[in-house]
Amino acid sequence: MPLWDQLAGLDVRVDGYALQRRELPRDGWTRVTTTVVLDGDGETGEGEDVTYDAAAHDDFPAELMLAGTWSLDDLSCHLDGFELPDYRRWAFESAALDLALRQAGRSLGDAIGRSYRPVRFVASTRSDVGPWLENNPELEFKLDATQDWDEPLMRRLAALDRVRVVDLKAYYRGTQVDLAPDPVLYRAISDAFPDTVIEDAWVEDGCLEALRGAEDRLSFDAPIHSLADVDALPIDVRWLNVKPSRFGTVRQLVECIEACEERGIRMYGGGQFELGHGRAQIQALASLFYADGPNDVAPSAYNEGGPQPGLPRSPLPPPEGIGF
Repeated sequence: MPLWDQLAGLDVRVDGYALQRRELPRDGWTRVTTTVVLDGDGETGEGEDVTYDAAAHDDFPAELMLAGTWSLDDLSCHLDGFELPDYRRWAFESAALDLALRQAGRSLGDAIGRSYRPVRFVASTRSDVGPWLENNPELEFKLDATQDWDEPLMRRLAALDRVRVVDLKAYYRGTQVDLAPDPVLYRAISDAFPDTVIEDAWVEDGCLEALRGAEDRLSFDAPIHSLADVDALPIDVRWLNVKPSRFGTVRQLVECIEACEERGIRMYGGGQFELGHGRAQIQALASLFYADGPNDVAPSAYNEGGPQPGLPRSPLPPPEGIGF
């Protein structure tokens, strides 16, 4: 049975909802997220809006008419009427799934007939990996490439044999992490890291030609909000970074995951600097669907500061208990 069909009929009673704002100051900026807490029948379910613009959290809708008893599918269709951006829609959808499962006394794994597995994770960073490796020599990495990466640096990083994903950030615009497409840099990265997944490379303007021979290592993240976006890519995708909040709805997420499994597209989870329950949810999805991938779902402590003793090590134990 398709994954969505196993979830769509779950009953969920919603009495109302509350909002929890979280903030974490970081190096000249403050990360802000909002958690939607749905309540009903003595249970609560949580979902996190990971919108990066802090000001966008100031006018979070607090009075949407959601009260009632719904199937998960009906509640999702009801949410269509509110014109919510994907990140915000995901907060309500994931909270509804969490609440429905808790009211049923079930875990997500139980609801879809899958077992949780230990989750391999990597650390995502733009900083020097040396201190991280001094703290944990076995740590693996997802690194953001920058324009100042030269061949000596790439050789040193490759020699560590700890870099599993290099992110080229070609689809970001107007952010601090933008990296302009550069065929010369792309070729150098492809050659220096012959076994590493290359994420979000630009595939026009001569860039795909620069990555010739590495097509089976190309992965996509920022452009993907649905299975239709995967199908629209100009290459036969072999890897995908799955960030649930980009999909907006549970249905679009699980339909894409299911299609990737059927097509042999390898997946790994991606984080969005979650500050609340959203982090546990992306770890649970990784545990069910792509536990062995280079998952960018490290525990939140990895985002709260630099390397420090006592950080959890990969793999994460399987989640326990009910809910999402």
